[in-house]
Amino acid sequence: MLLVALVVTMAGSFLLAPHTATADRKPVTREGPAEGERAATAPAGAATRALTNTATALTGTGRGYPREQTLSPDPENPADKSIKLGLVPYHAIAPKLNALQRLGDRVSVEVAGRSAGGHRLYLVTVTAPESAAQTRTQEGMRELIENAPAVAAKSQTIKRSYKAPVFVNNNIHGNEWEGTDASLKLIERLATATDAKTKDLLAHSRLYFNITANPDGRIAGTRANANGFDLNRDFVTSSQPEGRAMREIEIDKQPTVMLDVHGYVNGTLIEPTTPPHGENYEYDLFLKNTYANALGMEAAVNGLGYTPQKDGVEAAQIPFRDQEEGWDDWPPIFTPQYAAFHGTVAAHTVEIPLTVNNRAYDTLPVDELRRRSAINVAVAGAAIDATLNYVQDHRTSLVADQIEVFRRGAAGAAQVPVSEQTVPGVPGIGPEDVYTTTFPRAYVIPAGASAQRSAPAAARLVDHLLANDVKVTRATHAFRLVGRTYAKGSYVVDMRQPKRGLANVLLADGRDISDKVSVMYDISGWSLGRLWGATVQPVGSGSLLGVPVRAVSAATRVGYVAPYGDLRLRLDDPREIAALNSLLRDGVSVRRAADGSAIVPASAREKAGAVARTYDVAFDSTKEAGTTALRRTRVAAAVTPGELFALREMNFEVTPVSTDVLNAGFAWSGVDVLFVSQGVQYEGLNTAARTALDAFLDSRGLVGRGAAGAALNSAAGVLAVKAVEGNGDGNGVVRVVNSGPVTAGAPGHGFVYAPVWFTDLGPEVRVEQSYASGNPLVSGHWRALADGSGGPTAASGRPSVVSGTGAVLFGTEPLFRDHPKGEFAQVARALFTVAPRTAQLQ
Repeated sequence: MLLVALVVTMAGSFLLAPHTATADRKPVTREGPAEGERAATAPAGAATRALTNTATALTGTGRGYPREQTLSPDPENPADKSIKLGLVPYHAIAPKLNALQRLGDRVSVEVAGRSAGGHRLYLVTVTAPESAAQTRTQEGMRELIENAPAVAAKSQTIKRSYKAPVFVNNNIHGNEWEGTDASLKLIERLATATDAKTKDLLAHSRLYFNITANPDGRIAGTRANANGFDLNRDFVTSSQPEGRAMREIEIDKQPTVMLDVHGYVNGTLIEPTTPPHGENYEYDLFLKNTYANALGMEAAVNGLGYTPQKDGVEAAQIPFRDQEEGWDDWPPIFTPQYAAFHGTVAAHTVEIPLTVNNRAYDTLPVDELRRRSAINVAVAGAAIDATLNYVQDHRTSLVADQIEVFRRGAAGAAQVPVSEQTVPGVPGIGPEDVYTTTFPRAYVIPAGASAQRSAPAAARLVDHLLANDVKVTRATHAFRLVGRTYAKGSYVVDMRQPKRGLANVLLADGRDISDKVSVMYDISGWSLGRLWGATVQPVGSGSLLGVPVRAVSAATRVGYVAPYGDLRLRLDDPREIAALNSLLRDGVSVRRAADGSAIVPASAREKAGAVARTYDVAFDSTKEAGTTALRRTRVAAAVTPGELFALREMNFEVTPVSTDVLNAGFAWSGVDVLFVSQGVQYEGLNTAARTALDAFLDSRGLVGRGAAGAALNSAAGVLAVKAVEGNGDGNGVVRVVNSGPVTAGAPGHGFVYAPVWFTDLGPEVRVEQSYASGNPLVSGHWRALADGSGGPTAASGRPSVVSGTGAVLFGTEPLFRDHPKGEFAQVARALFTVAPRTAQLQ
């Protein structure tokens, strides 16, 4: 959806000479580029790497700077998409970094992790040399700033000596290349410059460059990584290793300022953004610095002298000033917005101007592509240079503002609403820019018998909070808080902590902002407290004095195997599903109990112990014998990248399929159930493929999600229902009512994106779940269409999940971007439910 202001900006460039660049405003997307509705095809190995790789710790090495190392070369890859543009291919980066380290004593290179595709992620630090003792002093000041901000605010040593950290993130979208090249050019200049200005900058700053955040995409020329994930949508979930590496950089380096270099918008788009603004930020401090730095970048970019007439380059734009809505900073899924919760007080997406990806890459002459890329490198370089100038001129106030962010959190101080008085120098601030929240006193994640069902989910949530540098404690005894008793072992998140904003943005319900703006750039609701399967209780007020807690560095493991009798494994959590699938692959005979749990025979206790340790799940003793057998379920999947990844996370054996794959002749005998959410259109199948699919569905099962899944169901005549599509832009957390075996044990909340509901149900169709009555939207953005249809009230009380013989259909998004963990088991139960009992592998 293009904004009027942006369309106007583009209009002049349509009149230019051939090959003139035009704006490429990226649409709201689920997991990847606007490439139609193709099914995901990521290799299983990329998912395995993403599920097992951890980020490399970048602190506590006891070393000073530089931290030099000789990087081994990568094999030359003539197919690297960067080459056509005249840019540095991935295989040339390691030799380049080796050469830069040899230029002097200012450049350090560390490997921050590996991508889903197995490529190294390079973090370059440029700063004046430091002894080990000086580095320890810097780290001590950084720790003081976060964890004792009131003390840090008074420290003259910090004011005089602390090196302001700056972070430049490049190439997070793999086919937006040029930030990498601009950073390499700048690093080379900084490595050898002898002028007083550069020496002063490096004496008072540490500059961190993530050279390419997405090497998989850089090589392949794709927006996404090897798992098909848009990494600039993954910061809430952290499902991908590249995102976890960036998270570690934010935590370990604690940048005061950061840039995330993207493309392509003509003229260059420089944040701050339009409303709505995230309600959990200290937005007055963020806007003050982000807007001021944006002005400097705008002047630098325009000062390069490119013009629409000569070069096809429009003047730079600042959405906060130049647009009304549509490019917001509401969700913390984007790199700059996530950075703000770690104390970054000036953070920007910078969209460089000239399109060289997608259709342009395939159709424009090489000379034109290289002309555009050279301009883009210059624009990115100008933006980075201007930012370094801003840091050099405002180091003291930037550090002071970062300290103030943490001080407010630790003290439980009120946020400061933005206005022309509280943020002088920023024109045009109005009521539409004011977003604040009321922070609870604490959150409690209960333990005890009543919370046993959600114990794996609670452990996962606590570990996720800790990985995001949110402080969590655990009760050593039972306690009472605001009239409620909590069991020993309950987790407490004290909201008087430096990163309270991050804790709240992850755990809170969020807000329904449907009436605030007409359009959002991406998702508007994401609550882990509602979607991850754990019970999360906000405590609005009261004192935590006397609550018996101790700080934890990891969740207490919940894995357990009863010492006697047959074993019962709940199937409410993706870890439990993964454990079940592991046992089934290992040939263990498992039966389903009446409540949907799995019954494992006592003879498999040793194998149960192994998966309990691997997946941290509990096997209780039971006298139930179970009813029907559970067997390996092999899934043919035409789904999104996030859904494919989630299926593999649950250890399902998945074969990606699509219309093309089926038309080429597919061996249906190798799978037990078909899961479709995109990428297979019945009308697109040739006669042979359609006949084969019909035969498969006659004897086996279909799980469909969304409009595409419902359309295939209707065309194939499987389940007698009518699917109704809501507003395609609607998304967020919704209240649901669970009523069937597929949704048994599921939370009372779900996630929707382009919501669907079902009407005209045939007599054999069961309602598994419905949208709650009234307005089911808890948080997000979901409006009715212009004719009054498609909104949340139209979905009120309507079935959102239905089932019948051989099929289950979802109108919600239970696997969206691998995020709503508490919903995953619904899909697993659906797959087990519709899979045939006789055709599965033993």
